[in-house]
Amino acid sequence: MEWLTGIRTAISFIEDNLKEDISVQDVAGKVFISPIFLQRGFSLMTGYNVCEYIRNRRLYQAALDLRSTEDPVIDIAYRYCYETPESFTKAFSRFHGVTPSQVRAGSPFNSFLPLKINLTIQGGDKMDYKITRMENFKVIGFQKIFNSETSYTDIPKFWTEITEKFSNVYAGKVPVDDYENTIRDNNIGEFGICIDDIGGTKFRYLIAGRYNGGNVPEGMVLYELPDCDWAVFDITGPCPGALQSVNTKIFKEWLPGNPDYEISGNATVEWYAEGDPAAADYRSALWIPVMKK
Repeated sequence: MEWLTGIRTAISFIEDNLKEDISVQDVAGKVFISPIFLQRGFSLMTGYNVCEYIRNRRLYQAALDLRSTEDPVIDIAYRYCYETPESFTKAFSRFHGVTPSQVRAGSPFNSFLPLKINLTIQGGDKMDYKITRMENFKVIGFQKIFNSETSYTDIPKFWTEITEKFSNVYAGKVPVDDYENTIRDNNIGEFGICIDDIGGTKFRYLIAGRYNGGNVPEGMVLYELPDCDWAVFDITGPCPGALQSVNTKIFKEWLPGNPDYEISGNATVEWYAEGDPAAADYRSALWIPVMKK
């Protein structure tokens, strides 16, 4: 499905099912987009993640119901998929700044109307990329599970954790154990890989390198990237800022307006060169799996 149409369809599906117990997985399945890609694109294009948008719309509709009906608060709470009146009141008060009973009595409440998505072409910036066919290959690395809602801040912390733990080998010193030998022999740190195969808002992230065979130490994992066409975006600038900026542009500008390609697969790859990631001329890249429309 064309990217912009997919986001619009997702919003329409949410609006039709505010009173149903829907998840990110349900929305993604409706528009045939990976949950993680949907979360990333939805957030970048709207300013809200999918769960936040659903919650805000429900709480606004609940306020309208409180004002326009005499239905008990407990019924309205269940209507909008809250398990208890207490959890509903807590969420409602946090969003509106007043309690359900205060809204029923006439207090003002916050508005949150359905979003309308329009494509806006930004300036004259050109995004340089190339389409590259790559055969399948294995990577090895350290894995951690992240939530897409907080990944922009949490993933850099994971990198710091790994590089500090194995600072000796990353400083070029002689490896002293199996972990450091594996890091050196497979150039672990060349790739950061997001893998969407868990469901919901969670995904696996690997700090990895190309697997050259040999021992796989406990706590490290292998993953095989399939044969695929990749849109490769070369990036120059300090990381993670430069890479995150290009990632935002991909989902806000490149995918919505691209007449030839749409996203496919369930993994995206970050490539990192050797050198100082904070340098102004540092090189990195994003690989996005694509297929012809």
